Amino acid sequence: MISSLRSALSACFALLLVLAFGVASAQAKTVEVKLGTDAGMLAFEPSSVTISTGDSVKFVNNKLAPHNAVFEGHEELSHPDLAFAPGESWQETFTEAGTYDYYCEPHRGAGMVGKVVVN
Repeated sequence: MISSLRSALSACFALLLVLAFGVASAQAKTVEVKLGTDAGMLAFEPSSVTISTGDSVKFVNNKLAPHNAVFEGHEELSHPDLAFAPGESWQETFTEAGTYDYYCEPHRGAGMVGKVVVN
C-alpha cells in the first residue's frame, strides 16, 4: 500500500515537472529580424525589437548580401560570419535584461544598425 502511494506521488511529481518545464519553454518566444529590407534597403527590419529574458531573436538574410550582426560589447551574441544566401539564418537567446546595440559590419557606415531591448 505504501509503495503504491509512493509510486503515485512520484508519478504526480514527475508530471508536474514536465508541465512546469513545458509551460516555461512555451512562454519563450522568437522574434524575426530581416537582414536587408523587403524594399532592398541596407537596414535591419525591424531595426528595434523588445523582448523578455529567455526570448530569442532569429536573424534572417533577406536582400543585398552579405550581412552579419555584431553586438557591441557582447562577443558571445555576435555573429561575425557573413550571410550570403537568401534565407540563411541564425538565432540568439537573450538571458539578461538590458539594451543590446548591434550593427552589420559591411554596412555600418550606411546606417545598418539595430537594437534589442530585453525586459
